[in-house]
Amino acid sequence: MSRRHLPALLRSLLVATLLFAGCARRETPASVGLRTKTLLLGNGAEPADLDPQVVTAYTDMNILVALFEGLTTLDELTAAPQPGVAERWETSADGLVWTFHLRADARWSNGAPLTAEDFVYSFRRILAPKLASEYAYMLWPLANAQAFNEGKLADPAALGVRALDPRTLQLTLAQPCPWLLALTAHQAWFPVHRATIEKFGAMDQRGTRWTRPENFVGNGPFALKEWTPNARLVVAKNPHYWDAAHNRLSSVVFFPNENIATDEKNFRSGQLHLTYDLPPEKIAAYRADAPHLLRIDPFLETFYLRFNVARPPLDQRKVRQALSRALDRAAICRTVLRDSRVPAHAFTPPGTAGYTAQAAVPDDFAAARRLLAEAGFPEGKNFPALEVQIKSDDLHRGVLEAVQEMWRRELGIRIIIAPLEQKTWVANQQAMTYQICTSRWAGDYLDPNTFLDMWVTNGGNNQTGWSQPAYDRLIAAAAREMDTPRRQALQQQAEALLLDEAPIAPLFHGARVYLIHPAVKNWQPTLLGLHRYQYVELLE
Repeated sequence: MSRRHLPALLRSLLVATLLFAGCARRETPASVGLRTKTLLLGNGAEPADLDPQVVTAYTDMNILVALFEGLTTLDELTAAPQPGVAERWETSADGLVWTFHLRADARWSNGAPLTAEDFVYSFRRILAPKLASEYAYMLWPLANAQAFNEGKLADPAALGVRALDPRTLQLTLAQPCPWLLALTAHQAWFPVHRATIEKFGAMDQRGTRWTRPENFVGNGPFALKEWTPNARLVVAKNPHYWDAAHNRLSSVVFFPNENIATDEKNFRSGQLHLTYDLPPEKIAAYRADAPHLLRIDPFLETFYLRFNVARPPLDQRKVRQALSRALDRAAICRTVLRDSRVPAHAFTPPGTAGYTAQAAVPDDFAAARRLLAEAGFPEGKNFPALEVQIKSDDLHRGVLEAVQEMWRRELGIRIIIAPLEQKTWVANQQAMTYQICTSRWAGDYLDPNTFLDMWVTNGGNNQTGWSQPAYDRLIAAAAREMDTPRRQALQQQAEALLLDEAPIAPLFHGARVYLIHPAVKNWQPTLLGLHRYQYVELLE
């Protein structure tokens, strides 16, 4: 090549380089994700753990459904059970014996076969008393499970679970359970890999390094690739998953950002395909200016206040009743939440599998003042200032500031709002180191029982200290009842008792309010809030 052509060539290369660099700068992570089939999600909080048998937070479950799969899964739209690791099943005429047939191509993410014995080990582990799993009660329908979990029975072989052969799992129940197939889709029933668990600690030990990316073994459609705390968590397509051929994504990146305002900014700047939430004050603007980016999906959830009944004056029923009645729920939904949620006057969301609570907590300031006076605090005199612990985000803060003003104005009492990161907020509820706290409960399956059985005495997710033998008997009787109308009649009695005793104050029923990139396809509205990422598509 002659020298006289070199300057022109250099100029052309320089221009091309600058143009390429300009394009590269303009290409956002969301754009790159469309090319590489990498879904970028806001996830609301840093995971407390990735052990499916110890986590309780919904934000953690969002990740677990990518990494694990149970005997069954739940249809996103209908919440109906469908085959998962088990390709089929049958039950005895009395509903007490269930036989699950596992897929021949079920594998762990390390390529090893997934067997019925893996489920036997996993169920024994979550029920081990020392593990102290908050969700162990989800397996209590198994014969002898409650006694084993409570330390009253020492022999794990007595549990109603056994492997008939490597691909056949038999479950024997203590009594018929109408929602068993939905239960087996829950993360409490997920299998865990025995060799990996025991390589890094005891079977019933929490918080070991088995959940780190370099050690992790799961059985879901994705495998753990990276976990940088408080920054990002990456899962990559698992080639050993039985349905890997239909997985349309190469990876999913979860961003554990608790600041939902920052989440929204990241979406606008092309850092995300979906936000976890949306600040309520932004809803009107998106409704008006960018409705194609806004999603408000039905969600089986209740946002409520949890009272620690072991802490005076919250040990008095009339005090709790007064606090629950001195709320204008409709005003909170209208002004704080911009009509994105509906008021909750009962704990179970209306229309849950055909059930709507007949009992209701009224918004009644006059009755609240009377009850507080009867409890010994007329016009709030001598009532101590109470701390309310909240998750540190715009939604919790806005709601509690409204509650704070209502209680000040109507009852003459003062509360102190204490914002906490999610891990601490959840841990304090589990340890009952709080007076009042905000809480959110998303249904684990489509039945009123998922909202009502958590309040039995010493229930793993009760965390209020409340105990009522009559309530326990009603919930136990409902669990035994196979006739739906009679079962729901018992649940109605239980919910009425719960609302009257008021260890909680329901505020509003949930909705998923978030932003979604137009290129994200097959992201279904899901009543239980959990998505099957392997069926999501990214189309440029």
